[in-house]
Amino acid sequence: MAANVSKLNMSRFRRSFCAVCPVFPLNHLAELICVLVTVCVLTQQSLADEQAFVEDFLKREYSLVKPYRGLGFSSSSQWDLMGTAMVSPDHVRLTPDMQSRQGAVWSRIPFILRDWELKVHFKVHGVGKKNLNGDGLAIWLTKDRMQNGPVFGNMNHFVGLGIFVDTYPNADKMHDRTFPYVSVMLGNGTLSYDHDRDGRPTELGGCSAMTRNSIYDTFLLVRYSKNRLTLMVDVDGKQEWRDCAEIDGLRLPTGYYFGASSVTGDLSDNHDIISMKVYQLTVERTPEEEEEEEEVTIPRVDDMHQFQVNVEEEGMSGVQFFFTLLFSVLGLGVLAVVGLMVYSRWKENRRKRFY
Repeated sequence: MAANVSKLNMSRFRRSFCAVCPVFPLNHLAELICVLVTVCVLTQQSLADEQAFVEDFLKREYSLVKPYRGLGFSSSSQWDLMGTAMVSPDHVRLTPDMQSRQGAVWSRIPFILRDWELKVHFKVHGVGKKNLNGDGLAIWLTKDRMQNGPVFGNMNHFVGLGIFVDTYPNADKMHDRTFPYVSVMLGNGTLSYDHDRDGRPTELGGCSAMTRNSIYDTFLLVRYSKNRLTLMVDVDGKQEWRDCAEIDGLRLPTGYYFGASSVTGDLSDNHDIISMKVYQLTVERTPEEEEEEEEVTIPRVDDMHQFQVNVEEEGMSGVQFFFTLLFSVLGLGVLAVVGLMVYSRWKENRRKRFY
């Protein structure tokens, strides 16, 4: 009965529609209606999902976005400026393209989320040619905030997470990496960042990414969930995330602070933060996983040995080896002559004692 009523209503609708719009072929009317209904439903659902994501998951208290109203020196500010960092309508400039500058921006609110995602929109640019530019910038989630230091403008022996966008190769031999290079380091208060080796001994993972003087927008995405940290980049204008590093068994305490910093020396660049958006992730855990979740006080990686890297020293060239060998032979020859002279004199003196 219901089917007959439905067919009757559809037949009446077709006759009415044909009377109003006779130009539409009757045979394609059903297909057209289905397409329109499908498009409307999908569009409404997509907009609803996007709206719910923005309202429910974007954590504005931890985010740095335009027009940067929560940034400044007032007591109500959520972010602090440090050093040469300054605010413009379009970005927060950590360091200008000038020598010997150091700047940073730090959140005032301790971070307490267990599962989260950080999306950083940044820009590194300057007039210097390749390999004649500043060091780069760093994104932080650390125990201490507002600390000056040599590690991209932050303290050494830090406690927490550091994401480094390194644009200048300090090591003479770059091994298997191409710069600019993005890397991850976890500090526990005892590890030191090795500038001479571009942080290679303490690196947990990384990838090459053309982040300097790019004609496209450059982004980093850091996702932390269930003790797994994933780092992705979007730097080539395709609007697609590319895997950069993935670290399992990484354990971070809560109560740390987000920040970004940069420093210039004899070489320089503009280092700009356009936005830092933090999202809370909804992750389901089984009762067993909840019981196994332990309270972490010091950052660590469960299997640190898998990340140990033996950095080869720069070997001698052929010319260096030749001169080293030559001087070694000459040195041995001189020692032999001196030894013979001493022995001859000793022997002569001994002969004279018997006269």
